[in-house]
Amino acid sequence: MKAILVTGAAGFIGSNLVEYLVEKYPNYNIVNIDLLTYAGNQDNLKSVANAKNYTFVHGDICDRDLIERVFQHYIVHGVIHLAAESHVDNSIDGPEVFIDTNIKGTFNLLDVAYKYWMEKPFVYKKGFESNKFLHVSTDEVYGTLGETGLFTEETPYAPNSPYSASKASSDMIVRSYHHTYGMNTVITNCSNNYGPKQHDEKLIPTVIRKALSGENIPVYGDGKNIRDWLYVLDHCKGIDLGYHEGKSGEVYNIGGKNEQNNNYIVNKICELLDTLAPKEGKTYKDQITYVEDRAGHDFRYAIDATKIETQLGWKADENFDSGIQKTIEWYLKKYKG
Repeated sequence: MKAILVTGAAGFIGSNLVEYLVEKYPNYNIVNIDLLTYAGNQDNLKSVANAKNYTFVHGDICDRDLIERVFQHYIVHGVIHLAAESHVDNSIDGPEVFIDTNIKGTFNLLDVAYKYWMEKPFVYKKGFESNKFLHVSTDEVYGTLGETGLFTEETPYAPNSPYSASKASSDMIVRSYHHTYGMNTVITNCSNNYGPKQHDEKLIPTVIRKALSGENIPVYGDGKNIRDWLYVLDHCKGIDLGYHEGKSGEVYNIGGKNEQNNNYIVNKICELLDTLAPKEGKTYKDQITYVEDRAGHDFRYAIDATKIETQLGWKADENFDSGIQKTIEWYLKKYKG
């Protein structure tokens, strides 16, 4: 049984990905290493906890000795790297952990994989020739867009927050291990994910949670910042394709073609909640409150996913209306029981 190491798989995207992989690939041993910080929760993986092809390792990707032991014990043949500090506000308040986890952690994984899989630059050990390292990154590495245009794989990097700078740095390290050592690497850059199991601090869960609790629903600035929203399972399918079909050394952007500003997102959620969990004589929109804008808040992100669509055959199955409906229904069960 071939072992695939998935890092950070107790988090939002990782847990959805592991569920998908465990079911789709019964002949893979999916090994999850996660430090279980505030963003990781073992409850996210209850559905696969007893699966024969799933293994959990509690640990830190910055612990090189542990990573080496994991590779040797499980005979790791592939890595899908998601573990990262990812909340922009937190990176503004405390950037150091973002540098440690996102840069040093990525380097540890790459360097251990290189030394475990390869004899020397461009020469894989026998039996490890098809091994691959897929690095999951973000569209935020490209900076910000004006009212028009899309991020492509050729867009120059221009990160504007400590978070996006740390992710851009990790992307460059992955790129260097491909060009310097001949490692089989793939990078995916995704737009804003949403869906089940997202951490409470993120925009959509925050709006739902505060709406249901009767609190003010905070919206940064004037609410006109635009994001391209990608349903998490569609992202997982893109990662799967990138890992199995992606060409070595390539970058693939994964986006949902669902550009919406924050005002639309918040109002849409309130409208659906008015139907799914109505308050007598009131609308949840009454709770919307505008707050001081985030420092360095990028105006717009939007991804051109043509490359992964045409080269690997990926497509998004959910539009925003179908995806947000599923998402709200999941959170209603979580918050209201």
